[in-house]
Amino acid sequence: MPEASCRPYPALRPGDRVAVVAPSGPFDRAAFDAGLAPVSNRYHVELDPGILARRRYLAGEDARRLGELIAALADPQIKAVFCARGGYGAMRLLPHLESTPITPKALVGFSDIVALHALLGRAGHVSIHGPVLTQLGALCTATHERLFALLESSRPAQTLYGGATFVGGTAEGPLVGGNLATLTALLGTPYAPCFDQAVLLLEEVGERPYRLDRMWTHLALAGVFRRIHGIVLGSFTRCEERDADFTSTDVLRDLAIATGLPCAAGFPIGHGEFNEPVPLGVRVRLDASERSLTFLDSAAR
Repeated sequence: MPEASCRPYPALRPGDRVAVVAPSGPFDRAAFDAGLAPVSNRYHVELDPGILARRRYLAGEDARRLGELIAALADPQIKAVFCARGGYGAMRLLPHLESTPITPKALVGFSDIVALHALLGRAGHVSIHGPVLTQLGALCTATHERLFALLESSRPAQTLYGGATFVGGTAEGPLVGGNLATLTALLGTPYAPCFDQAVLLLEEVGERPYRLDRMWTHLALAGVFRRIHGIVLGSFTRCEERDADFTSTDVLRDLAIATGLPCAAGFPIGHGEFNEPVPLGVRVRLDASERSLTFLDSAAR
């Protein structure tokens, strides 16, 4: 039987207090403001003035980013947490978050934020793999509406469809995963997601095919593909080898076939033109033959 899903978070209502945090990299102000606008038009946004800090490739010192994140996660009046950007830096905070009291709420982000999703999932919380604010402003209104529905509705998310079947068949289990590089970096640590009986979501940006192969093989050598039930592939953006006689899709298809697990590709999730928000930790049904991902449980209650 598929593993039980995580606990849903309390549904939001327009006007609720939400926090915006930057636990990873610094960000472009114009892109941030564009993504902040639809969120602040719907909710009461709170953010720390230090969110604009920069320290090399980070949005300020670890202590600043950690304090901001802990305050948002612990405050029962904050109903959701939106991340400004991915990049890198969230992993550095994980050891300091183990004892943090977390009131149930949605955390929204992707890319490097997958490190935080993994931590929350292991603690039994549903979270949202979805646009960071620097991406949100460039996405269509329909994606905004899907995100708000995930936050506010007690109904399961709408089914998503991919573009190709790599291995036919069906699989059920809690949805886990996200960015391939971030997931492989968590292997061997106490903060990796629980892969047991799960459906694994993978997406990536800017990694050449041999690097995709290396990271995928890392997952295989760690036994991940012996523990999961199926694979959902999102967008793999700017992952081509110049002048090569093969594509990243060719490589990923061969790797997926070798696992023997149901696998469908081309879902509008990740760093591409589309990044549809999906709840992590809820039970899903992947029909790889039909290229569909159906959400069986609600993310919000």
